[in-house]
This record gives sequence, C-alpha cells and structure tokens, in this order.
Amino acid sequence: MRVMVFAIATEGTEQGEPPTMEAFEAMERFTEELVKAGVLVAGAGLKPSAESKRITIDGPSRTVIDGPFTEPRELIAGFSIWKVKDMDEAVAWAKRSPNIMPGPSKLELRPFFEAEDMADALELDAGTREKLGVA
Repeated sequence: MRVMVFAIATEGTEQGEPPTMEAFEAMERFTEELVKAGVLVAGAGLKPSAESKRITIDGPSRTVIDGPFTEPRELIAGFSIWKVKDMDEAVAWAKRSPNIMPGPSKLELRPFFEAEDMADALELDAGTREKLGVA
C-alpha cells in the first residue's frame, strides 16, 4: 500500500524558519533509512503559504486566493510518499521520524486509493481488472 505522509505546518514553518542543522541532519539520516528499506517513493518540504495560491471552484467559476493562509495547523509543510505493507508499518516508520521543527509537530498518514479499491466501484470488466492486477 502507499501512504501520503503530511508534515503539518507550525507557526515557525509558516514564518519560514529553517530547521536547525542538527534537525536537518537527523531527517537526512531518517530519509536514507527509508530509501535503504525501499519505503520512500518521493518527498519534499514546502514553502510557507505566503508563497501559495488557492483556487476555489464553484461550477464554472474559478477564484484565485493569494496566501498567506491562517491556521498553520491546517496547512501542510511537507510531504512524502511511502510504499509499505500496511498502515501499521507506516505508523512504525512515522514514530521513528525526527522532529525537525522547533517545538511540537504533527504528521498525518493517509492511504492512497489503489486500483483494487476502485475496481468494484468502477465495475471494471475482466480484461481491465487483469491489466490492473486486480482480482
């Protein structure tokens, strides 16, 4: 299974505070462990929401809203994608993650919809199921 791991923003990340060199090095070591284990698919840190845009969609209407956005606890400061056998493995890896932000921080783990999750909903024919590797 694949999971998206979100690093939830803090006041510090929204103010553009970089991690300490010690914290950065700890995250680098952890990332190397994820790579060696074949878990890490991709990942990156994100700039503060002051450099962001939001697009609201309502029918045919599109509205662009410039950052910064309020409530850092509802924003994402970084992400990674992990390939794990199950959510328990993802949680075990997440518990080993260093805290690179000053003060408390949070991670959120969300599983991806995979082909097999969508096969029944999409009522795929046998040929398409076979191509997707779904029973």
